[in-house]
Amino acid sequence: MSNSQISKEQLIQLEQLKRVELFNGRAAMLGIVIGIITEGLTGYGIVHQIGLGALVDGYAACRTQFLPFCF
Repeated sequence: MSNSQISKEQLIQLEQLKRVELFNGRAAMLGIVIGIITEGLTGYGIVHQIGLGALVDGYAACRTQFLPFCF
């Protein structure tokens, strides 16, 4: 392989990486927006929606020692 072929392959990989990262960023933004809308409709925050509500409720966090402080 010559240097020009390696360079072209690297350029293709970089372009693919850009597209993948752009998609990941858009998917993350969409997930946050959906979480915020769901929070507005249900009254449960994003942490509660994904099942980690006990960590932020205070009592369970202190009792199970997941957090270094208590509320």
